This record gives sequence, C-alpha cells and structure tokens, in this order.
Amino acid sequence: MTQAPPSTVLVVGAGAIGSFYGSALHRAGARVSVVARSDAGVIREHGIRISSPLGDLSFKPERVYASVEEVTEPPDYLLLTTKVLDGVNRAALIKPAVGKHTRIVLIQNGIGIEDEIAQAYGNQRVISALAFIGVSRTAPGQVTHHAYGLITLGNYPQGVDESTRALAGLFTAGSVPASLSEEIVGERWRKTVWNAAFNPLSVLAGGADTAVLLGTEAGEALVRALMDEVCQVAAAEGHALPSDQIAQYIASTKQMPPYRNSMALDLKAGRPVELDAILGNVLEAATRHGVPVPRLRTVHTAVELLIANLRGEHKPAG
Repeated sequence: MTQAPPSTVLVVGAGAIGSFYGSALHRAGARVSVVARSDAGVIREHGIRISSPLGDLSFKPERVYASVEEVTEPPDYLLLTTKVLDGVNRAALIKPAVGKHTRIVLIQNGIGIEDEIAQAYGNQRVISALAFIGVSRTAPGQVTHHAYGLITLGNYPQGVDESTRALAGLFTAGSVPASLSEEIVGERWRKTVWNAAFNPLSVLAGGADTAVLLGTEAGEALVRALMDEVCQVAAAEGHALPSDQIAQYIASTKQMPPYRNSMALDLKAGRPVELDAILGNVLEAATRHGVPVPRLRTVHTAVELLIANLRGEHKPAG
C-alpha cells in the first residue's frame, strides 16, 4: 500500500505563534514553509530558534519566502498567524498562495475574524483555531515559549471534518496538545474573556505582566469585572460560558510564569495593536444586544487615547 505524501504547510506570519505551531507540524513530518517578510534572510541562514520548557524546538523550514507572492506551490494547509489589524486585507494577502484544495487555518485572536476570509473563499475552506499559549518573539528568527500550547480547532462556523481532524492529529504527533470543537465560535468567546481583560489592562499599566495585574486585590477585582462583562456579551450572542470560567482563568493565570501579552509588547515596540479585533468587536456585539459594559468601554477609550497620544494624533483644542 502506497503511503500518502506528507502534508504541505505554509505559515504566513512566522512570528511567535506561527513559529511555534510550524515547529510542531515540522516535528510531525509535515513539509513546513514560512512567509517571514523582514526575518526571511535570518531564517534562511539559521532557521527558527525556539527555546522552551519542553526543550529546543528549533527547526529549519523547507522554504522561506519574504512575501506571499513568491509562493509557487499552494499548500494543503495555510496557517495565517498575522495580527488582525484595521486596513489589512487578509483575504487579498493570502490569495497568491491559496490553491483549489488549500484549507485556510486562522490562528488569530478576536471575535468575528473569520467572516472576511469566509466571504472570499467560502466557509468550507476555513478552519478556525485558538492558541492557548504564552510565547514571544525575542529577536529576528528567535522565539521564547513560556507556557502552555494547547490549540483548539473547528470548522467555521461549526462542525469538524476529516481535514480538520487530520490537522489536529499532526499537532498531536508534534507533541502539541490539540482539541476539536464543533462550536468554535463559542470557543473564541471563551478565549476573548481572557484577552479582552488582560491585553488592554497591560497596555494601560505600562506593559505590566500578569503577576502585576493580579498582584493586588483591586487589580484582580478589575480583571474579574472586565471578564464578567465579556461573559455577559457572549451569553447575549448565544454562547453562554461556564459559571466558573472566570475563576478558572484567574487560577490558571496565577499558576503560569509572569507573562507580558502581545498587545503590550506591540505597543512598546511601536507596532499596531489588535484593539478592535480583541475588544472593539466585543463592544459592537454589546451594542447590538443592549448589554451594558461600562468598564470595557472605559478601558477601550483609555487605550485609544494612549495610542493617539503616543503617535501624536491628538489635535489642539479650539
């Protein structure tokens, strides 16, 4: 019996997330290539260096591209791991690499982030994925994995097919825990409970890590209050979360090493932040359903003001 050829994978956005999960698929035997833009030269020469509590996860991609336009072989799976930012047309970005049978895997943060891709390529092409991980890009072609790594996969907007199961199997074979969800949108809301609280608060606290944010009674109370407002919006959207979800997140966050999230790191480095994908879309859903979320709105406005001030976008009064 002829053995099936290894799956081909293209990672678009070989930063922290893309590098870690690309490494797992490489260990599972997939042919992994990456689009790395500014890091392409370093990665071609040295590969991607990944330090982790799990050991040395470094690997050398099969091919390294500086842009998607350079891709000549459409992959079986295209992992899109870029930030979800205003003004970036993700559907157009990946178009040169999408073949007739390519499945598009969105390992990205936020609510409602699948619609743009599904409208361009069809729901049946989209696998929505959620990464529960602490990982950071520390230098060109270098990544530090801090904790966790679970990835949850599901077809968009719901269900699980054989192609999605096969991808989960590859992650598992690469020593990354993978779970499947028939209701992936609900899982997105679950993760947003954490992101919409910790990410903007870290920005407002000058890049404070999770230990600092939970280090006082007042800080923990504010995190819990923000999480509760997200849970209320999720329920209004038809995705009620477990009653102990907030307590679980607080406990697990206290157990992990102190972690600075990507929004705070991006702002500090002068890069755009995913404010609308992570928090703005929650506020839009709250408005649709008439759910009061005063703390989330205050935090969102405060981050917007901070960004405007840092970028000199404020205008003099009068």
